[in-house]
Amino acid sequence: MEMTPTMPVVIETRTGAGIAAILPDLARLRVTVFREWPYLYDGGDPAYEERYLDVYVRSPAAAIVTAGDGGRIVGASSCLPLRDEMACIRAPFAARGLDLDRFFYFGESVLLPAWRGQGLGVRFFAERERHARAGRADFAVFCAVRRPDTHPARPADAPSLHGFWRRRGFRPLPGVSCELDWREPGDTAERAHTLDFWIKPLQDTPVPPSLLPPDPEGFPS
Repeated sequence: MEMTPTMPVVIETRTGAGIAAILPDLARLRVTVFREWPYLYDGGDPAYEERYLDVYVRSPAAAIVTAGDGGRIVGASSCLPLRDEMACIRAPFAARGLDLDRFFYFGESVLLPAWRGQGLGVRFFAERERHARAGRADFAVFCAVRRPDTHPARPADAPSLHGFWRRRGFRPLPGVSCELDWREPGDTAERAHTLDFWIKPLQDTPVPPSLLPPDPEGFPS
């Protein structure tokens, strides 16, 4: 049955046991939303998603911002210290000799369709930045899957999120990327996906030179 808004949305920032209590709801939300563009993730196993999300319970400084409507979790957005993320996401920063404690990693934001277009995406970023600053992080980073404009599964009306991210103060990091494997709907096996990183200084701190292109003029403003 299609879910529709019934009450004003309540935004909460959850940590530790507060995350553990809603892991099943978060897992089901991820399975539902991640099948859509641009993720095209054929998870289908809430138990696996719960195990994946357990890192947010175990990381003392992690948080998940949730959007609730009448007791239902209809959206969620995660963040944690980069040092606590999986190795492939840490790797581009560790390989450049950077102190991982200076970075907070912003994970995926997922929101059911009926609640989109209400400014919740902006709130997700604002609350995660508030949490990261409280943890004295110098930078927030995230990565987004690289999809060509000609991808056959791209909806005709699919908007680019680049403008939205720029308005939140983030900038792309050319040449800084990682790879993750997952199965797409209709596939029988996982395939590699390239994800590109974006960054935002949180403390008026310059972006480390090792993350910038050789030509400083090439860093997107």
